[in-house]
Amino acid sequence: MRRRWIAARVALAAAYFIVIHGCGGDDQKVEAAAAKVQPVEAVAQAVFGTAEGAVRVVGGAAGEMVKAVVPGGAVKYEAKWESLDTRPTPEWFSDAKFGIFIHWGVYSVPAWGPKGTYAEWYWRNTFKDDGLTLQDNEWGKHHKAVYGDMPYADFAPQFKCELFNPDQWADIFVRAGAEYIVLTSKHHEGFCLWPNEQASKTWGRPWNAMDTGPKRDILGDLTEAVRKRGIRMGYYYSLYEWFNPLWLGDRKRYVEEHMLPQAKDLITRYKPDIFWGDGEWDMPSSDWRTEELMAWLFNESPCKDYVAINDRWGKEARHKHGGYYTTEYGAGLADAAHPWEECRGMGDSFGYNRNEDAENYKPARELLLVLIDLTSRGGCLLLDIGPTGDGRIPAIMQDRLVEMGEWLKVNGEAIYGTRMWKASCQWSDGTRPEQEYKEFKAKYNVLDVVGKPGDGKAVKEAFFTCRGKTLYAIMPTWPGKEFVLRDVEPADEVAVTMLGVGGTMPWKKVEGGIAVNLSGIGIGNLPCSHAWTLKIEQAR
Repeated sequence: MRRRWIAARVALAAAYFIVIHGCGGDDQKVEAAAAKVQPVEAVAQAVFGTAEGAVRVVGGAAGEMVKAVVPGGAVKYEAKWESLDTRPTPEWFSDAKFGIFIHWGVYSVPAWGPKGTYAEWYWRNTFKDDGLTLQDNEWGKHHKAVYGDMPYADFAPQFKCELFNPDQWADIFVRAGAEYIVLTSKHHEGFCLWPNEQASKTWGRPWNAMDTGPKRDILGDLTEAVRKRGIRMGYYYSLYEWFNPLWLGDRKRYVEEHMLPQAKDLITRYKPDIFWGDGEWDMPSSDWRTEELMAWLFNESPCKDYVAINDRWGKEARHKHGGYYTTEYGAGLADAAHPWEECRGMGDSFGYNRNEDAENYKPARELLLVLIDLTSRGGCLLLDIGPTGDGRIPAIMQDRLVEMGEWLKVNGEAIYGTRMWKASCQWSDGTRPEQEYKEFKAKYNVLDVVGKPGDGKAVKEAFFTCRGKTLYAIMPTWPGKEFVLRDVEPADEVAVTMLGVGGTMPWKKVEGGIAVNLSGIGIGNLPCSHAWTLKIEQAR
């Protein structure tokens, strides 16, 4: 579908396009891809007499990058969804599969909420609509007991981030196997993690990380450390701010004088790989002027050639407009009809919640199975961490990330750069549970659909992904001495292997599929602890 889109665009522009094959696999990075596409500039010079403004990356299949060479420059998008929605999500996003969300701000100082709630909503849930008077609820009572009548703004100087080490954070992200990061540049409280002029001006007080608190560009510092390690960097950006004086007094002025210039400042300075909108639900995109903002982003911004966006740009936009679709603390979507991403925390909050205990955090096995399940249906997982106000990633979160990374070292070939196969999984016999798919908090527990079948209930015996004609079957439970893959038809000479295990697996054709002999693998030589991947070449 993407190539048809590219061909149509190029034909309309009376241009040429060139497909350049890059390096495949989970080690593909921005620098390697850039090195592969350098010859296109020479083609543009030869054909049009100049390479300036003539070359634009527009995506490509897994392991390749496509540049459209267009006389006079790239396709121009109009400031309306009918035009903006024709821009495909960059292919790198669908290849990435695993990202890390970071919720970090002034709310990381109180770092508290009742169990099962979002701690980053502390200000909104603790204070009344004036932002100053305590509510008579669990949040307000906690604040009164611990901080007295202290206003929320007084937490900002305490957000010192004195232990923040961006290189140490980035090293953890590498060990986790993350392909992209999305940091909250500004949440609904309005506090910016970079030295933004609009924040302090509009609020009438120091309200960014350079003017108060850490007094450093913590967004810029983390961006530099992350990109130095070849990981893509994106930014969450809240359109609205709960108690911003302009927002409360004149929403049109807020958009014109605060939101739009602030968003452009963020994008122009730091050139995000992802621009992740949120806080859009109070107004339609026409009032937010996000169509105008997206047209600028796609046509003029310094990251126009590669930036990916989500779908949170107006109260009517989710799962309709923008870029990839998002779900939150849900099950993702059923298939790969449109690029999508599920975001969730390890516990029940995005921001760090000191009120959560160890049992509130999902174990690494469950988080891995979520990643595998989402990948099998064509999606990505954006897994959140909530650093502390002094700049540390809590040890329990580090532990989960590192354990996921250990699994991905062995099995990443079955995750990164893959696509949904003709089926997302293989079910056992029995009644299959129904799964709801929606934008926000769909009931979902991956552990309910794995394990041993019983009481007439079906379970998922294998999750499928593919790369070209190579099929990966990820088994969430060790099957014993033999595993039967149904509806798989490899050629007679095809080798079956297990990722992380040397040699081939004996197999034979059986009615309706193949039986793979696993008797040669014992407990002592399992390649990983949680789920095991069979690789079948030339599968159909």
